[in-house]
Amino acid sequence: QVQLAESGGGLVQAGGSLTLTCVASGRTFSTFTMGWFRQAPGKEREFVRSISRNGVVYYADSVKGRFTITISRESAKNIMYLQMMNLKPEDTAVYYCAAGAAATKFSKDYLYWGQGTQVTVSS
Repeated sequence: QVQLAESGGGLVQAGGSLTLTCVASGRTFSTFTMGWFRQAPGKEREFVRSISRNGVVYYADSVKGRFTITISRESAKNIMYLQMMNLKPEDTAVYYCAAGAAATKFSKDYLYWGQGTQVTVSS
């Protein structure tokens, strides 16, 4: 069983930065593609960035050059970070980390999800 837990969301002004954390249990990074998605009110869940088990990184055009994904293995925990810079009001959403068997940008292909963390960017 894979469990994911996000943290680090909050309120930030436009142009600011924020780092989200996803703590994953189980053999996640060696088995799955790990991804970040977001969902704004009234909108579909949207792909943000992902990293495959081979270390290949994928990103959405809307966050290119602003969001970076990194992973860390500390003791028995697998931790994934989403570093967000130059935030814009349109980045406001609930952000989710997810684990999937295939390196895709489609939420339907991801098997495990965290509970989400709210990011609000004020103008």
